[in-house]
Amino acid sequence: MTIASSLPLVEENLAAVLETVADELGDAAAVVQGDRVRTWAELDDRAARLAAALVARGVTAGDRVGVALWSSPEYVEAVLAACKLGAVPFNVNYRYRAAELAHVLTDAGAAALVFDGSMAAVVAEAATGVGALVRIGPAAEGAEPVGEELERLLAGAAPLPRTVLPDGDWLLYTGGTTGLPKGVLTRQSTVFSVSCVPNGFAKFGIPAPTTLEELARRARESRAEPDRLVTYTPTPLMHGTGIYTTLGTLVAGGRIIFPASRSFDPDELAAAVARHRVTDVVLVGDVFARPLVTALDAAADAGRPYDLSSLRRVVSVGAVFSAENKAALLRHADVDITDVVVASEGGPYAMSLTRRGEVTPTSRFVFAPGARLLDDSGRDVVPGSGQVGVLAAPAPPEVHYSGDTAASTGTFRVVDGVRYSVPGDLATLEGDGSLVFQGRGSRVVNTGGEKVQPEEVEQVILRHPAVRDAIVVGVPDERFGQRITAVVALEPGGELSVEELRAAVGAELADYKRPREVVFVDEVHRSPAGKADLRWAGRVARGED
Repeated sequence: MTIASSLPLVEENLAAVLETVADELGDAAAVVQGDRVRTWAELDDRAARLAAALVARGVTAGDRVGVALWSSPEYVEAVLAACKLGAVPFNVNYRYRAAELAHVLTDAGAAALVFDGSMAAVVAEAATGVGALVRIGPAAEGAEPVGEELERLLAGAAPLPRTVLPDGDWLLYTGGTTGLPKGVLTRQSTVFSVSCVPNGFAKFGIPAPTTLEELARRARESRAEPDRLVTYTPTPLMHGTGIYTTLGTLVAGGRIIFPASRSFDPDELAAAVARHRVTDVVLVGDVFARPLVTALDAAADAGRPYDLSSLRRVVSVGAVFSAENKAALLRHADVDITDVVVASEGGPYAMSLTRRGEVTPTSRFVFAPGARLLDDSGRDVVPGSGQVGVLAAPAPPEVHYSGDTAASTGTFRVVDGVRYSVPGDLATLEGDGSLVFQGRGSRVVNTGGEKVQPEEVEQVILRHPAVRDAIVVGVPDERFGQRITAVVALEPGGELSVEELRAAVGAELADYKRPREVVFVDEVHRSPAGKADLRWAGRVARGED
């Protein structure tokens, strides 16, 4: 049973929160992936055994534990295990190459890493200073079997006894807008109040519990609810949307469904809705919505439409969700579609709600509670002025970039005595008070929900001996929101094909950072000071110049 605690729920460690639910819903399914079902009791037991194994290998309270896994029950277990021993879990992109992984592990000061076996070669090269390495599954063919295999580790460990733990840190790495990934540091209690509540209890329009006792009662009540929360999330848990959706569902006594495929399969999603009576689906804008609509249309045309009758809500975060695809999805499912502007640094900043029979223009939103649109002087943008401003949302005092005071000062600003998170999302304000979202103000490219810093890609391209100069930009893409395009000038006599350049980038950076298109030019346009002419590069990338 959960160790008694007198703290209000918003000051609890996440371990106590999830243990409370586990004690009430022990034999109920908590996490499902394909044919794998993990009950609450199994989830809690395995996490406790992993926590004990990490402690035996020198991991202590306050240490940081990286999780480099695809969405899976093991991901949830690793996060819970870290919380159980008072450590700090943090997300690691499973697509990283060695240099990228080494940076994040060093920046975080990682004491442990739980990783997928497909990353064994990268981990062997990049994680030499990490004390505890836990591998999920076999190492990739030809790779050294670095780390200890999870199942063997669990078989030899007794569950870590529960104890009353103080509120712990929570670290979430974002692709960021200033180059290398940054760790957004907050408290686990803040994760509960800011992320778990809106992703769980708020969907039922009921007050969130304020104590562990109230949470236990709410968990017991959830067993009998005919419309119990069942969430399908194809968004990776390594991103904030995925992990916060998962935690919100679990804390509310719901069940989380992960895809079995490691790439988005719209037919798998639609079939899972029918099989598991899914109530909520999380998408990444048109990146997921477009192929989903195509799959639904094809099934309906073939006379075998998917049963989406259980579906109540669709939430989109991280990419443009066009009005056309919202309308197309609503032809198949009578749901509430919520489109949200949020960032790892905070939010939500803005949102829109679309129901069947309604039309919401693309990228048109309303303010989230407490959010503002600020001009360069920190004043509110005047509605109907046409002025572009930056979105700001109230930020708790504990949220900041780990180890980067300068970046924290730039993003977390005090305006009129209130601290706001201002990561650089731009918008204009219509006369009727509606927001028109303009995108991120920096050069960061958002491709399919993945953030890419162009300078990082440019540096790799410029290291190629055949390249004289290069600029990387994002251009509009119907499905992915933006696609990465490189404008490249070669050395005199230099020879380099598009595929050779893409391969060179892919050898050092994650696949999603490789340019989808390359345009070769005689000369890259720069100012006399050497600054890239981004407008010119954008025109060239779009074929307009």
